[in-house]
Amino acid sequence: MKVNTPIWHPCTQMKDHETYPIIRIERGEGIYIYDADGKGYIDAVSSWWVNLFGHNNPRLKRAITDQMDKIEHVIFAGITHSPAQTLAEELVALTPDELTKVFFADIGSAAVESAMKLSYGYRYNTQNAKKNRYIYLDSGYHGETLGALSVCGEQLYTELFGQIMIENIRVQGPDCYRCPFGKERNSCDAECFCHLEKAMAENHEHITAVLIEPLLQCAGGFKMFPPVYLKKLVQAAKHYDIHTIFDEIACGFGRTGTMFALEQAGVCPDFLCLSKGITSGYLPLSVVMTHDGIYDAFYDDYTTLKAFLHSHSYTGNPLACAAGVETMKIFREDSVVEANAKKFPVMHEYINKKFGGRPHVGEIRHLGCVSAIELVKDAATKEKFDWKSRTGFQIFRKAIEKGAYLRNLGDVIYFMTPYVITEDEMIKLVDIAYESVYEVL
Repeated sequence: MKVNTPIWHPCTQMKDHETYPIIRIERGEGIYIYDADGKGYIDAVSSWWVNLFGHNNPRLKRAITDQMDKIEHVIFAGITHSPAQTLAEELVALTPDELTKVFFADIGSAAVESAMKLSYGYRYNTQNAKKNRYIYLDSGYHGETLGALSVCGEQLYTELFGQIMIENIRVQGPDCYRCPFGKERNSCDAECFCHLEKAMAENHEHITAVLIEPLLQCAGGFKMFPPVYLKKLVQAAKHYDIHTIFDEIACGFGRTGTMFALEQAGVCPDFLCLSKGITSGYLPLSVVMTHDGIYDAFYDDYTTLKAFLHSHSYTGNPLACAAGVETMKIFREDSVVEANAKKFPVMHEYINKKFGGRPHVGEIRHLGCVSAIELVKDAATKEKFDWKSRTGFQIFRKAIEKGAYLRNLGDVIYFMTPYVITEDEMIKLVDIAYESVYEVL
């Protein structure tokens, strides 16, 4: 029977729900979400990678309700407020010294598009408007609004809309599991950077910026690559006068084992996009951070028409900023990054123990608080399953039956839990994943 609901759910073939009823969630607590019947599910994907400190966290709720008693929202043009000011100062203190300016937006793709416009706006304001295209990687993902989609390497999202997007330059990116150079990610010199370097050399006169998710390409299959790739990128970009836009929307705020992935390469981009965990997933908020050189290109008398005329209705929302300020306090007061460095190896080791050497396990990969298992038809040849068989999706549905929301990405099963998960809960989650995989396979 055709699904009868007024809600059109995202990234979903609604016809699937003729077979699998939509889960109605009524409440959350810690790492669990609970449906209308009281059944609990481990939120193994942090509700699309946003939740850091658990559902129904009392500190975050208090920060939001306290701010609600003061002001819920106010226009952000020509007006500021304490939560935004404090959050901006916190972010400037946490990131490289060069990043001195914070531009607020509301969602991740809005931050990416703001960065893209700022990059080109800089070129226009400095009489170099011919630099009007962008380079991106073939497994990269930066959001699904039209501008962000034009730099998305995942054709699943872009193919339908190719005719209405600006044409940018797609480049082969790192794929350490299937490395064409036969190297290992922990010891290579990022030989695969040659593809991006070639594109920059051949097109630099027309390229304003290159976009990348540092170290971890989430929607692209949770591919992980070494910091040396970023070092080479920043060096080459400076040589060719190309801006770097680091999209740490998903991988920022501790996910890769450091507060920001860029720290592991010791580099600083021209633009840093942040969202998701910035509020611990409690309210939508995003920012673009940049340096004085970009800011100064827009700073002039009004009549020069150089101002950055870009806005969103909920830019700098006080409730979201208050959640962001409290999130930064939790990181600082609870030494979260340091605590995670001790806790998450427990999950890594148990995943390795359960899945290592098992049939259909192509690669197990870990980075900080993220783990992924790439399942294949033949581990020896790395042959993939037929995508039409939806192997990963079947495993996802089996895990739901067992009490874990372990959403797949193709045939990659991944773990990106809230940081408040306990070691016992880690073991429980991995056991559910293991049972689900081998009941399907």
